[in-house]
Amino acid sequence: MTEFKLHAVYIMANIYNTTIYVGMTSDLPRRVMEHKKKLVKKGFTARYHLTKLVYYETGEDREGVLEREKQIKKYSREKKNRLITSMNPKWKDVSDQVL
Repeated sequence: MTEFKLHAVYIMANIYNTTIYVGMTSDLPRRVMEHKKKLVKKGFTARYHLTKLVYYETGEDREGVLEREKQIKKYSREKKNRLITSMNPKWKDVSDQVL
């Protein structure tokens, strides 16, 4: 039996929505908690206090999700903002949807 994995591309933001981070993971709940608890002490998200999950997309195909992450990372900040707003108009922390 093959283990089913759901991969995700996600965006974390700080409380002011001035700094964002685009990432990819095969375990979104675990990864979000790592960001919230600032477990990577010298990491970008810990340094800039990015603890709000404001956007995510999931998929079964790791390569497809990885390509989507690369695509989003190339977006301008304005286009990233529009993407987040399309799912989450008020930029609320939606981590309760995945934890």
